[in-house]
This record gives sequence, C-alpha cells and structure tokens, in this order.
Amino acid sequence: MTDISSKPGGRRLMVRRRWIVAVLAVAVAGAYFFWPEGKAAPTVQTATVGTGDIDDVVTAQGKLEPKTYVDVGTQVSGQLKKLDVQLGDVVEKGQLIAEIDPTVYQSKVDADRAHLKTLQAQLDQQQATLVQNQLQFNRDQQLVATHAISQQAFEASQAAYKVAQAQVAALKAQIEEEQSGLNGDLANLGYTKIYAPISGTVVVSDIKEGQTVNASQQAPTIVEIANLDIMTVRAQVAEADVTRIEAGMPASFTTLGDMAHKWQGKVRQVLPSPENVNDVVLYDVLIDVDNSAHKLMTGMTTQVFFDVGHAENVTIVPVGALGQRVAAQDLSGTQAYRVRVMQGGRMVPKVVQVGLMDRTNAEIKSGLAAGDVVVLKGAAAASSTQPRGGRRMRGFL
Repeated sequence: MTDISSKPGGRRLMVRRRWIVAVLAVAVAGAYFFWPEGKAAPTVQTATVGTGDIDDVVTAQGKLEPKTYVDVGTQVSGQLKKLDVQLGDVVEKGQLIAEIDPTVYQSKVDADRAHLKTLQAQLDQQQATLVQNQLQFNRDQQLVATHAISQQAFEASQAAYKVAQAQVAALKAQIEEEQSGLNGDLANLGYTKIYAPISGTVVVSDIKEGQTVNASQQAPTIVEIANLDIMTVRAQVAEADVTRIEAGMPASFTTLGDMAHKWQGKVRQVLPSPENVNDVVLYDVLIDVDNSAHKLMTGMTTQVFFDVGHAENVTIVPVGALGQRVAAQDLSGTQAYRVRVMQGGRMVPKVVQVGLMDRTNAEIKSGLAAGDVVVLKGAAAASSTQPRGGRRMRGFL
C-alpha cells in the first residue's frame, strides 16, 4: 500500500482534506444545535377562519370651522367712528355693529335735495309757460281757420307750444336723474351704519375705532360673525377612498385636545374640486356636528372616521390570507379574491367572496367557513406532504 504522504505534495493534500471534514462537522453540529430534534422546519404560516365583528372605516385629517359665518364689511370708505362689538360678543340679527363717519355722505344728500328742489321749481315755471302756450295755440288754431291771422303767426304759436312741451319733458328727466342720485347717496349714507346680517358670535375683529377704511377696490371686513351652534369638519380624504364617501354617511371624529371623546356627525357634501398637497390628491369632505354646548372651536385639528360599513358575528379572515383579486368573479356587493386553504395536509386554491374589510380582517361572504385553515401571503409554497418531524440541515443539501 502506497503512503500518500510519501508522494510529492501528498502531505499538503491530506491536510486540505482534514480541513474540509472539520468544516463539514462543525456545520452539521451547528445545524443540529440551532434546530432542536422533534421540531419541524417552518414551511407555511397559517391562520384559522373565525367569526367576529368588523368595521370598514376610512380615516382622514380635518379642521373645524363654523357651518354658517359672514364676513361683515363696509360698502363705503371713511373713518370707523364707532365699533359697538368686541371679539367674542354674541349679537342678534339687525343689531348695530359699527358706524362710519357720515359727514361726507350727509352733505351729498343735502346737496342732492337742494338741487332737486331747484329743478322742481323750474318744472313748475315751465309747466305754467306750457299752459299759456297751449291756450295761445288753441286760439290761433281757431283764428287761422277763419283767416283771421296769417299762417305764419299760427305756425309760430304752434312751435312755441311744442318747445314748451319739450322743456317740461327735459326738466322731468333731470328731476328723475337727480332723484336717482339722491337715492344712491341716501343708500351710501345708510351704509355708514353697519348691522349684523345674522345672529351669532363675533369671531374676528381686526379693525379698531378711528381707523380709516377704503372700500373703493375691495370691501374691508369689519368683523366676522359665525353661528357656532353647528360646526363643520373639513376633512381631506385621499382620492383612493373618496369614492366610498357619500352624503348622509355617519362619521365621527376626535379633537387633538380630547382624543377619548368621539363626536358624531353626518357627511353633508363631498366637494368635487381636489387639492394637490405634496403630489397627493385630496378631496374636501364636509361633516356637520351639533355644537350647542360650544365646546368645539374654530380651527381645531380633528381625526375623522367615516363609517363605511359595520357587520356583527360574521365569518372573518386575516387580510394577509387574501391573494390575487379576481374581478371577473365579483358578485353584487362583494369582491372575489384567491386564497389557499389547507386540506388533507395540502394547500388547495379557492376563490372567496369578500364583503367589508378593515386594516386587519376581511368579511367572508362565501367560500370559507369558521374553522378552515388558510395560508397567509408570503408563506412558502412548499408541498405540505414534506416530512414535518426529525432534523433538517439547511445550506448543505
């Protein structure tokens, strides 16, 4: 028998073989150490179908604002002579709020009335002249028929009569024009007194007494009055969820200052125009809520929950068990999904009909029953006939 170590390089080959055997031995020992005997290697993750309640809820962020509010402004320019309300005051509809200095507007009204009297006097004089010219024209008309006066004299009388008629008509038109100007100036004089258009609470008051306001380009806001008995949450809903929201749907929300209390309301309107925030398309949804106690305030941050659906004591399965959508097999009010069910130690594919769904569970309308075992998504697709006991070494087979 030839000794390998006696050949050139033989000793080096024997050392290499001993190192390979040692490495394999360590690997096998490590596999046995970390995989205790009697425990099966994990192959699939499963869940058992059960029963329970499920809520399909859409969440969104929102802000509180009064449902009804009015920015009370001024239609005339001038100095704010008096401000009769302060921030937080409760006012009634028709109550005097503020007054602009009326001096300039009163003087215009007085001038208009004086000019109107002048025109009225001129009209009275011209009407008297018209009556005189009419009488003269009537006499001349009889005289010219008997050739008692010349045709020329008759025509002069006729012309004077028509001129008097025209002058009366012109004065009447001037009086109408002046009356229109007077009405406008009276309106501006009335605008110097500002009254509350609705009953509510003064929530904004930025202008002070003595300040000059300019209404020539844009009506300045004196105060803002809001009815705080009914508040509106303006919630921003993502485009993926907004199609599930509709008017009349119940909704609830919490405020940042009281996360434990849930306020109840109803969706009034889904606004059609979106807002793009950081490349995210959001739609405003308005929810009205009773605020008779005035605990809710303008600008509060809210967490909104839209109650899309609720089911009690129904068959439920983890969302992680739902596989590919099968839209072609959808039924009325349900959506079809593929699932894998453990039957006789094997994974069997099925199509189930799903109703309500939340972040963790889905309602099964048909295809599964309580007690069935389903395979969760991401589980290995290895056959369930693989031996489940003994030791299994990974990485070397």
